[in-house]
Amino acid sequence: MKQISDESFIGVDVGGTKVAAGLVNSAGEITHQLRTPMVATDAVAGLAAVTSAIDSVRTAATASVDSKSSISAIGICAPGPLNPRTGVVINPPNLPGWRNFPLAAEISKAYSLPVRIDNDANAAALAEALWGAGRGYRNVFYATIGTGIGTGIVFDGRIYHGRTGAAGEGGHMSIDYRGPRCGCGKLGCVEALASGPSIARRASEKIAAGHRSSIQDRAAGHVGLITAEMVAQAYLAGDAMAKQVLQETATFLAVWLGNIIDLLEPDVMILGGGAAAMLQPFFADIRDQLPTWCVNSQCQEIPLLPAHYGADAGIAGGAALCRDLSANTLNH
Repeated sequence: MKQISDESFIGVDVGGTKVAAGLVNSAGEITHQLRTPMVATDAVAGLAAVTSAIDSVRTAATASVDSKSSISAIGICAPGPLNPRTGVVINPPNLPGWRNFPLAAEISKAYSLPVRIDNDANAAALAEALWGAGRGYRNVFYATIGTGIGTGIVFDGRIYHGRTGAAGEGGHMSIDYRGPRCGCGKLGCVEALASGPSIARRASEKIAAGHRSSIQDRAAGHVGLITAEMVAQAYLAGDAMAKQVLQETATFLAVWLGNIIDLLEPDVMILGGGAAAMLQPFFADIRDQLPTWCVNSQCQEIPLLPAHYGADAGIAGGAALCRDLSANTLNH
């Protein structure tokens, strides 16, 4: 029988195609987890997919968890826009059935437990601050770089939400007002320049312009099929153009993080997500460029670290929401 601390949480990561759920102890260790498909034909079906994942985790954990332990809360990384204070999911594009849906209240009613929800980047930032790469730091800036760029800000162990709960959209800070149009509608957002699809797009544009690269071979000659993963693989194989694309991405991130430092001066900056993992060999390059893009003379003293939680960031993040001591914001 596995012995864990007396308090455990269920962390749930809701996506457009899947629901991941896990049991997390008070040390941030994921002791049980699973993934199930998300069926979101309507709000009822979407809610059923979430409760099914929670039920499965509770069932799987029952036999191996110390009987003295208890599940004290449920935390959910939900698709935004949402209101973390009320627990209402407003109008997520990937879950059309959820419109002004009181997700926290529905889950709390089903399980008679406190429930918190937040977006994935905020929750992952809190998990990193509590248990991961940000542990021991007072003020944490976290970014997940993948299909998009999401960010979370944690001050003194608490997520900074802003006036209405909409703060922390750092991926939509423009670093080039003449740059490519982002999916949000703005020009030159860092997401439009340094996310995974943006890396792939710039590689495709260079190849279409006549640059030679093994990336094209990896895409079977189809420029439109190039992915950021292919760029990273080509770089590891010594491809010069792939290295150039990733170096350009590092510069975009240095410009952006220089602005973040001048605005927030966090104690640590943490980068997670699939594209961030690919860019880890360029972290030193990003750090070296910071003085060019930052007026803070001590900018290079701020650690730039890879995230501790990888694909499980949503589960850990959901659980971390339960550890936030703002008990008055829990939905009962």
